[in-house]
Amino acid sequence: MAGSRGRSWKRTLLWIAGVAVVVFLLIQLVPYGRSSHTNPPADNPFTWTDPQAEAIARESCYDCHSNETDWWWATSIAPFSWLTQRDVDEGRAMLNFSDWNGMPAAVVEEMVSEGEMPLSRYTLIHPDAKLTDAERRTLIEGYAAGAAATSGTSDESSPLP
Repeated sequence: MAGSRGRSWKRTLLWIAGVAVVVFLLIQLVPYGRSSHTNPPADNPFTWTDPQAEAIARESCYDCHSNETDWWWATSIAPFSWLTQRDVDEGRAMLNFSDWNGMPAAVVEEMVSEGEMPLSRYTLIHPDAKLTDAERRTLIEGYAAGAAATSGTSDESSPLP
């Protein structure tokens, strides 16, 4: 009796594993997230005036917020490809350093200072992208200065201490 329960449990586990493998293989047929790994040319690049802020942004922001995305091997495997493609599409639509849309410094300051950016799921895989308080401040100040230089105006909406 004990032997048949052991075999039944193993059989159930093997069946679940088999179904999981089949589902994993089937989702690879969904093209979203794999077919559009493109990095279009920079049409209106953001002008960084602070090299340190630019280095921080390139490490922590550019994968999703520029046309310089590093499409590493896992971004071609579903469901990771789906999540990555969605994050890059949304990131580029909101703020794209390669095609700058004039995002106000106050918006960037709020998102970075409150820890909304970079996304925690990104820093989980890319721990070097985590920002210290000093890096947050450098990035915020550097973005504000660059935004003023890029747009040719002063951004008074973001008072920095």
